[in-house]
Amino acid sequence: MRDWIRDLPKAELHIHIEGSLEPELMFALADRHQMTLPYDSIEAAHQAYQFQDLQSFLDLYYAGANVLRTEQDFYDLTWNYLQRARQQGVHHTEIFFDPQTHTQRGIAFETVITGIHQALVEGKSQLDISSHLILCFLRHLSAEDAMKTLEEALPYQDWIVGVGLDSSEQGHPPSKFTAVFDRARGQGFLTVAHAGEEGPPEYIWEAIELLKVARIDHGVRSPEDPKLMEWLKEHQIPLTVCPLSNIELGVFETLKQHPIKQLLDAGLNVSVNSDDPAYFGGYVQENFMAIYEALDLSQRDLYQLAKNSFLSSFLSESEKEEAIAKLDRFMFNPG
Repeated sequence: MRDWIRDLPKAELHIHIEGSLEPELMFALADRHQMTLPYDSIEAAHQAYQFQDLQSFLDLYYAGANVLRTEQDFYDLTWNYLQRARQQGVHHTEIFFDPQTHTQRGIAFETVITGIHQALVEGKSQLDISSHLILCFLRHLSAEDAMKTLEEALPYQDWIVGVGLDSSEQGHPPSKFTAVFDRARGQGFLTVAHAGEEGPPEYIWEAIELLKVARIDHGVRSPEDPKLMEWLKEHQIPLTVCPLSNIELGVFETLKQHPIKQLLDAGLNVSVNSDDPAYFGGYVQENFMAIYEALDLSQRDLYQLAKNSFLSSFLSESEKEEAIAKLDRFMFNPG
């Protein structure tokens, strides 16, 4: 099953590129810039990746990102992820990046996006992995700062398909960013938002009604609101679910408690993603394998999750049809 899951054609729609910063690359970049890290070794860094909640993770995440300084750094980060993803059967990826994490420490927006974009272009030509880029606003910062970041992004609009919302959910409802998302949609950006991870189902409603999102990132607290479950099923608003992340951050104690099968069986459009794979113990293949084992999923369940990933993507309709045809050949006509 491990090999089958690896080879299953899939898309990944919830991946923070800064969250794919493996300790090995962190040390290499620290050496490049003659920086001292708070870890004695790569192994010590791995051992430090223990979290009680979302905030304890974010503290480490932002500290790790400090080694990202140059266009080459952002290229290397993105290229490493693309290679790993392609080896795990990812044919298309929609990557989040957090420009404010970098502009707040003096790194130019242009430096960040140019390095990422160049890797994505080469990923298509050299690895045959297509991609879209989504700019995420940090919700613990002000709406004014988000608006400033949006303005900085406008010259690069051809490189960015949409905007999203991430970072600390508690106390930072989607409604805080209504004006920013209105402006983004007016400029032609698609919209997504993290909601219903640590935050309540009300945040999912806000993201849908106020931010007009095309999909919800996480959304795993939806079962707490039966009306929301019915609405999500009727409208097929996608939920990009990240099982290992939810366990690492204490949203659920064990994978056996995870609601992804409940959501799938209820007819919701859910997909499997890795979130911040360097920190949460697995990329997309490991997430599929973990829920397969913990929740007794069938191959048909896994196929549907993979199909949902393409249906939920921002690929064109013809590109979706082509991707799903590949998936169907793999599932129904192997060899």
